[in-house]
Amino acid sequence: MTDLALYQYLLIALCFVWSGFVRSGLGFGGSVLSLPFLLLIYNAPLVYLPIISVHLLFFSTLTIVMNNRGRASENEAGGQGGARQSTVDWQYLWRILPIMIVPKLIGVFGLITLPSHILSVIIFAIISVYSLSYLLNRPFRSNSKTVDVIFLMLGGYISGTSLIGAPLIIAVAAQYVAKERLRDTLLALWFILVSIKMAAFIYAGVDLQLIHNLWLLPCAAVGHVLGLRFHDYMLKAETPRFFQIMGGALLSISVIGLVSSFLH
Repeated sequence: MTDLALYQYLLIALCFVWSGFVRSGLGFGGSVLSLPFLLLIYNAPLVYLPIISVHLLFFSTLTIVMNNRGRASENEAGGQGGARQSTVDWQYLWRILPIMIVPKLIGVFGLITLPSHILSVIIFAIISVYSLSYLLNRPFRSNSKTVDVIFLMLGGYISGTSLIGAPLIIAVAAQYVAKERLRDTLLALWFILVSIKMAAFIYAGVDLQLIHNLWLLPCAAVGHVLGLRFHDYMLKAETPRFFQIMGGALLSISVIGLVSSFLH
């Protein structure tokens, strides 16, 4: 990513502002809602995925720590004693992790071995399906234990290949985790899953793009702060229109990306 034009660097910076906003605002989607735009600017998934991974590790930790400290301060100010409830539902997290680990590892292996252009096609195709679910306001839903397991395994595998398995995982988790704890629980899950991917990157000798990580970190931080405010709003109001608009934009971008991939 050293031979890009100035406008491309600016567009990439804006994409990471957007990625930070979505991650802290929703607890998911930092990858799925930014990768289509990034790949249109510079089509190289293995350049972006390490950067997104490092940012996720940093900001997920920061968000969870700050939220738990804030909750502790509120309890002390209100004179509430006893053990405080974590913003992460660890009990549920440890229940679903064993289901996801093996598919996750299989997906990571696929990521390392697949050619870049094939991986791009897979990513755009998956995001097209997700975008339709958002556009039609019919997000994935699980209605049985068997479907729960299937969604979690597929989500683990897809997150291993491209970090965009969140919609399938959320289809299950949102039914069992309280709304006010869902975002931080998802961030904790992403931290664990992304740590596995980062270990695979290091083992395989993938360039972690440390220089680009540094200059893009402030961009993601701006989005992170804005996303925290948006999350507070989301807890008070449902915003299906937001997802429908994003679904339409993502579908358009994904179609363009697929056409571009096949033409090249």
